[in-house]
Amino acid sequence: MRLKLWGVRGSIPVPGPGCDAYGGNTSCVQVTAGDGTELILDAGTGIRQLGPELVSRCANLHILLTHLHLDHIQGLMFFAPFFNPATEITVWGPPAAGQKLRSRLARYISTPLSPIEIRELPAKVTFRDAPAEPWRIGGVEVRAGLVAHRGPTLGYCLTEDGQNLCYLPDHEPGLGQDLGRDPAAWISGHALACDSSLLIHDFQYGDEDYPGHLGWGHSCLSDALAFAHRSEAQRVLMFHHDPTHEDGRLDELGREASARWTDLGGEPGSIEPAREGDEIEVGESAR
Repeated sequence: MRLKLWGVRGSIPVPGPGCDAYGGNTSCVQVTAGDGTELILDAGTGIRQLGPELVSRCANLHILLTHLHLDHIQGLMFFAPFFNPATEITVWGPPAAGQKLRSRLARYISTPLSPIEIRELPAKVTFRDAPAEPWRIGGVEVRAGLVAHRGPTLGYCLTEDGQNLCYLPDHEPGLGQDLGRDPAAWISGHALACDSSLLIHDFQYGDEDYPGHLGWGHSCLSDALAFAHRSEAQRVLMFHHDPTHEDGRLDELGREASARWTDLGGEPGSIEPAREGDEIEVGESAR
């Protein structure tokens, strides 16, 4: 599996010179499997730039939404393949009792928030709740599970040829848990992240920021590191950067995370802040 990061921010896009190095678009990760299958993790503002690359060459696409907060779906209406009648798109997302995924997304893709109604999308679009059991998309096995965040939220684990990508962009596993000592079965997301080749995880807050955001559904540096260590992840990307954290602050957090990760026994160089535009082979060493 090969990844390209099209959006690595959380909460709201942040254009401007202070965010040039890491990027200002919200969550979107393109996953290209060995057999050419294209999967897109979340549809934040980053998906707009991805669209033109896929519109003419991919007739079948899968979008896996972790949840329906605006920063993870804001780019849907600007994704070019939705307006190509020859394209088939399956949108997967979290289940919610008594509410179909299409109906929930229609609250955004409808008047007065959108000039287009969801029923008017020219592409052949199917909306499906992610199943509780693993399923396959092309040559990739997909597992989804509910994780600790506000509202129904999924994490995903994608497996191909023995390599595992775990994607947990909005996650607060330390809420009410001792991540170092509690049984693994009690820890949100652990079953998805365990032994992952690459873990993309929420690192939204520095430790000093976290007390004012307890229970908001995001991780501080210490909890994210503890979760990654407990999961025995081989490589970690710090993701869902806070909109107030400009490039210099992310450099600082990256250095602190790297030093502390090595102290925990992690491989030197195997943790870094995610950067918009980076391309990564799952299973390869960090740069």
